[in-house]
Amino acid sequence: MRKILVLSMITLDGVMQSPGAPEEDTEGGFEHGGWVAPFDDEVSGELMQRLLKPADLLLGRKTFQIWEDYWPEHSEYWPSVNAVTKYVFSNTITNSEWENTVFLNSVSAIRNLKNTPVEKQASKSTDIQVWGSSELIQLLLKQDLVDELWLIIYPLTLGKGKKLFVDGAIPAAFTLIESSSTPSGLIFAHFKRAGEVKTGTVGA
Repeated sequence: MRKILVLSMITLDGVMQSPGAPEEDTEGGFEHGGWVAPFDDEVSGELMQRLLKPADLLLGRKTFQIWEDYWPEHSEYWPSVNAVTKYVFSNTITNSEWENTVFLNSVSAIRNLKNTPVEKQASKSTDIQVWGSSELIQLLLKQDLVDELWLIIYPLTLGKGKKLFVDGAIPAAFTLIESSSTPSGLIFAHFKRAGEVKTGTVGA
């Protein structure tokens, strides 16, 4: 079985919309695109490179269409991005000129991808990374298909915008595997799915 990893840059109030540039995603009148740029430093760059290891990608339609216009011409920053398989979850687009792109249109197709043995996959990648793709992430959380979370938490609030967690995520427990902080105030936190939510009474 392959692991699905959600990797997300988020603010303190959970916003994940348009982190990279002002024009990246202005849907809903979002005016704060490019909010990650002021926090770049050497430590965060080194930590980010760890996350850009070769792994297949699972993307929603909107994120994919942003990426297919950008990454083929900027792969020097992410050397494996063209070679890995890009799985796109969409009911409206079925083809792309970006190499190694495969389209999926159902939850069962995602589940089959996750359950297909690695040796039967062309790329032989054990991990499937999800970047951006807020609506897809909501679906994956609701279907309990997320194995790990890599959250990159930025020290600001934006008040409005697409968020990582909205109504639909099932109750689920996670274990913190590792964490790091940077001089500019970022927190990198790696969580692994850990069964059901446990409850109790404090002090009992």
